[in-house]
Amino acid sequence: MAKRKSGGIVETAKTIIYALLIALVIRTVAFEPFNIPSGSMIPTLLVGDYLFVSKFSFGYSRYSLPGFLQVPLSGRLFGALPKRGDVAVFKLPRDPSIDYIKRIIGLPGDTIQMIHGQLTINGTAVNRQPAGTYEAGGEGPTMLLKRYVETLPNGVKHYILKASDDQPLDNTPEYKVPAGFVFAMGDNRDNSQDSRVMNAVGFIPVDNLVGRAEFIFFSIDATEPWWEVWQWPLEIRWSRLFTGIH
Repeated sequence: MAKRKSGGIVETAKTIIYALLIALVIRTVAFEPFNIPSGSMIPTLLVGDYLFVSKFSFGYSRYSLPGFLQVPLSGRLFGALPKRGDVAVFKLPRDPSIDYIKRIIGLPGDTIQMIHGQLTINGTAVNRQPAGTYEAGGEGPTMLLKRYVETLPNGVKHYILKASDDQPLDNTPEYKVPAGFVFAMGDNRDNSQDSRVMNAVGFIPVDNLVGRAEFIFFSIDATEPWWEVWQWPLEIRWSRLFTGIH
């Protein structure tokens, strides 16, 4: 009886170890979950969104591995540049322990500039069309922002938000994206610390890319106290569950 019980414990332990190894492999080579802690990608992504990022989209680098397994290697295996308009997770260049998520706007060799709130790529203004307004809340007061549909040179359309066209990052120098780097911006243009801020984010090494954001698997607007369990179902944003990210 004791032997059978001991064997059962061993089998249970092996099952748990196998399950953890499988989860680690999936997280490393296929999909990794992330959550959205800030409003820099509103309206595409909201605070409280939980999403899956495909690890294979841009190939694999040292940052594809969990932190405790990372080794000081350079380059990417099966590497591929992101497409303009991809929403990507990357390691912050000045502190790789921090994950950022932004939209890829510039590729190696591109020239990026903001002129009176208008994005220009390689000297050409990117088309944007008014698309109503957007009420943005959060910890501070609610703001009514202008919403636009922006069409990137490769035809990718996405929403952006603007408070006005005279914000601190609405007039910038030209940024020439070096080889091996990309340029990323938040969709909430006036509330995003991104590649326009050179001493905070700046150009992003391709090696720092973690993966492409694919779809939202859970979303919650956690405004009520956590102990009010009866409010939980009402706080889930049901319409956002299992929606693709564009």
